[in-house]
Amino acid sequence: MNQYKVTGMSCAACQSRVEKAVSKVPGVTTCSVSLLTNSMGVEGTANPADIISAVKKAGYGAQPLGASSAASATSSIAEQENLLQDTTSPVLKKRLCSSLILLLALMYVSMGHNMLGLPLPHFFDGNYIALALVQMILAAVIMLINKKFFVSGFSAVLHGGSNMDTLVALGSGTSFVYSTVMLFGMTDAVLHNNGQVRMFAANLYYESAAMIVTLITLGKLLESISKGHTTDALKSLMELTPKTATVLRDGKEVTIPAEEVRVGDFFTVRPGQSFAVDGIVTEGTSAVNESALTGESIPVDKSAGDRVSAATINESGFLTVRATRVGSDTTLSQIIKMVGDAAATKAPIAKVADKVSAVFVPSVIAAAVLTFIIWLLVGKEFGFALSRAISVLVVSCPCALGLATPVAIMVGSGLGAKNGILFKTSAALEETARIQVVALDKTGTITNGKPVVTAVVPASGVSEQELLQTALALESKSEHPLAKAVTEYPAVKSLVADQSLAADQSLVADQSQDVTDFAALPGNGLTAKQGGTELAGGNADFIATKCGGDAQFKSIETKAQELSRQGNTPLFFAKGGTLLGLIAVADSIKSESAAAIALLKSLGLYTVMLTGDNERTAKAVAREAGVDDVI
Repeated sequence: MNQYKVTGMSCAACQSRVEKAVSKVPGVTTCSVSLLTNSMGVEGTANPADIISAVKKAGYGAQPLGASSAASATSSIAEQENLLQDTTSPVLKKRLCSSLILLLALMYVSMGHNMLGLPLPHFFDGNYIALALVQMILAAVIMLINKKFFVSGFSAVLHGGSNMDTLVALGSGTSFVYSTVMLFGMTDAVLHNNGQVRMFAANLYYESAAMIVTLITLGKLLESISKGHTTDALKSLMELTPKTATVLRDGKEVTIPAEEVRVGDFFTVRPGQSFAVDGIVTEGTSAVNESALTGESIPVDKSAGDRVSAATINESGFLTVRATRVGSDTTLSQIIKMVGDAAATKAPIAKVADKVSAVFVPSVIAAAVLTFIIWLLVGKEFGFALSRAISVLVVSCPCALGLATPVAIMVGSGLGAKNGILFKTSAALEETARIQVVALDKTGTITNGKPVVTAVVPASGVSEQELLQTALALESKSEHPLAKAVTEYPAVKSLVADQSLAADQSLVADQSQDVTDFAALPGNGLTAKQGGTELAGGNADFIATKCGGDAQFKSIETKAQELSRQGNTPLFFAKGGTLLGLIAVADSIKSESAAAIALLKSLGLYTVMLTGDNERTAKAVAREAGVDDVI
C-alpha cells in the first residue's frame, strides 16, 4: 500500500469525494482515505503522479508519504510523525477565541439591547440603521476570520461537488446577504419615512451568520483535539526509533543519523542506549530489554551471534553489532507501517456515513430552493419566501454533525485516555458498545512491568540474613535488571542502611571487605571473591557446579519447583562451595488487576491475556489474575 498526505479535507463528504476521484484512476484497485490522519492508502499499479493529479482535480492537495527504499525509510517515519503533529488546534483556538469575543459583542447589540434593553451609548437610541451597521461589521469580521469555510465550500462547488463547508457557507452567507438586503430596505424606509424601519430591523440575521461559523469552528477544534488523542499511541511508537547511531569507520566511532546506517555497518551500543537498526552482536555481552516489541519485562541475555532489534534497549554491557536490516526492513518499521496502514483504512460502518454525507448537502440545498418556490407559488412576497428558504439552510446546517458528534467523540476518548485507554478511531469507540472479548497485554497492563523479589528461601541451616548479604555483595556489582530487583528489595536495602541490625557481627566485618574478581557469565550468573572466599549467583545448573553437584539442593528443591511453576525466576546463591538458598524474582501483578478482570467478567465479557512471555510464567499470571484464556 502506498500512502499519501491529503490536504484540504474538512468532512466525510471531502473524504468520499477524494476516494471516488482516485478510484477512477486506471490501475487503482483500492483507495481508502482517513480523516483521522489526513492520509490516503492506495493499492494498485497506478502512477503516483496520476493519483496526485486526480486529487488536485477534485479540489484538494496530495503528496506521497515516504518511499520504499531502505535509505528513505527513516525519513518516511519522520514524514508520518509530521503528519500526526497537531498543527490545526492552535490555529483553530485563535479563530475560536477571536470569533467568540466578537460574537459576544454582536449578541449584546442584536439581542441584549433590542430584546433585553441592555444599555448602549445614547447615539444608538432609535438609530436602527446604526445598530444594523454595527451588526453587519461585527458579522463580516467573524466571517472573515472563518473564511476557510467559504473558501472550501465554494471551491468544492467549482470542482463539481459539495461538502459540509458548502452548507455552512450557504447558511451563513445567505443569512448575511439577506440581512444586508434588509439593511438597504431600512435606508429606503428612512428616506420615504414610511414607518417600516422597525419591520426591516426585525428581519436581520447577522447574529445567525456569525453564530453558524463560530459553532462549527468550535466543533472543528474539538474534533482536532480528539484526533490528537487518538494518534498519541502511533506517535509514541514512532518515538521509539533512535535518531542517531554510533558506527565504526576506520576503527573510530562516528555518530551519524540513523537513516544513514547501511547493511553490513558495524555500530556500538552502550548501556542505556537503544539499537538504531536490527543486527547481530559481534562483540560483548549484555542484557537487552525487548519489552517494546515482545512485552517481556525480563531482559534477554545477548552475546556474540545473537540477534537484536531496533528500539530495544541495551541494559548493561557494551555491544558491537553488525547491521542486518535497516530502514523500512527493521521490525519496528514494519510495525509502524502496519499501524499506519490500519489508520489509513476505513471501518465498514464509516461507509454508511459517507453515503449520507454524499447526498446530505445537495438534498438540503434542493429543499431550500423548493421551499422558496412553493412560498412564491402560494402568493407570498419575495422577502417572506426567501426568509423561509434561509431558515431551511440555517436549521439544516450541520451543527449536530459539526458540533455534537465531535463533543461525543472527545468525551468518550477523553475519559478513556484518563484511564489509560486509547481509541485509534471514532469507529473503534463506537464498537465498544458491542465488545464481547477483551484482550489484555500482560506486561505493564496486568503486571507492573518491573521485576521484583517475591520470595527469599534460605537453605537448611542458613539464615536469611546471610543469604541476603551474599546476594547484596554480588548483585551490587551488576547492572542487570534482575540484580536491581535484588538490591532494591526492602530487606536488602535495610542491610545497606543499618548493618548494625545483623545478628552475627562477623558477617558485618566480612561484608565490609571489598568484593574482587567480579565476573558476569551470560546465561549462567555471577562470580566474585570476598576476603578470599568465592561467591556465586545464578541459575540452578550453574550453582550446582559450584557446590559439587545437586545434593545440596534437596532442602529447597520443592520450593524452587513451586516458585518456577508460579512464574518466578529463582536466583541461587552459594558461598565457598556451600549453597545458601534462593531469591525468587518475578514481574508482580498489579494490586487492582484481579478485581478489574473480575469486573469485566461480571459484564459478560470473555477475557484473554496476550503475552510474549514464556508459557509457564504466562499461565501463572493468568491463574492469579483470573483471566479466561492465555495466548
